[in-house]
Amino acid sequence: MTQTQIKVSHTDGLYETDFHAWTLEQAAFLRSGMWDCLDISNLVEEIESLGKQERQKLRSRLAILLGHLLKWEFQASHRSNSWLGTIREQRRRILELLEENPSLKPYLPEAKEKAYQDGLDLAVQETSLSYETFPSECPYNLEQILDSKFFPGQRLEDNSIAD
Repeated sequence: MTQTQIKVSHTDGLYETDFHAWTLEQAAFLRSGMWDCLDISNLVEEIESLGKQERQKLRSRLAILLGHLLKWEFQASHRSNSWLGTIREQRRRILELLEENPSLKPYLPEAKEKAYQDGLDLAVQETSLSYETFPSECPYNLEQILDSKFFPGQRLEDNSIAD
C-alpha cells in the first residue's frame, strides 16, 4: 500500500468519526498540494453545503425579522425596545449577509416567501394572537422589509423610532 493510499483510507474514516480532524487534515493537504490525498467526494459535498448554509442563514434572519414586524404591527400595545432591537439587528445582519454574498440577492423573493411561514409561526407563538389575525401571505415587500425606517402600523411621523 502506498503512502497516498494509506492517507486516503485514513481520511475516509476520519470524515465519519471526527469531522473537525477531517477538516484540519483536508486543509493541510490543500496547503501542501497533496492533491492525491484529498477526500474529493466529501469536500465537494461540504462546499455545496456551505452555500446552502448561507441561504438558510438568510431565511432564518428574514423569518425572525418578519415575525417581529408582524408583532410590531398586530400587537402595537406590546411594542418594546426588545422588539425594536431585534428588528434593527436582523435588518443589519441581512444587509451584511447580502453584502458579503451578493449572489444571494436573486434568491431574496423566494427566501421571503419561505421565511414568512416561519415568521408567522414566531408571531403566533410569541403573542396571544391566532393565525387568522395575520395575513396568510407576507404583507410587506422586500424594500419595506429591509428599510430601516419602515415599521408597519405606524404613522409616518412616528418613524423616527428607527433612528
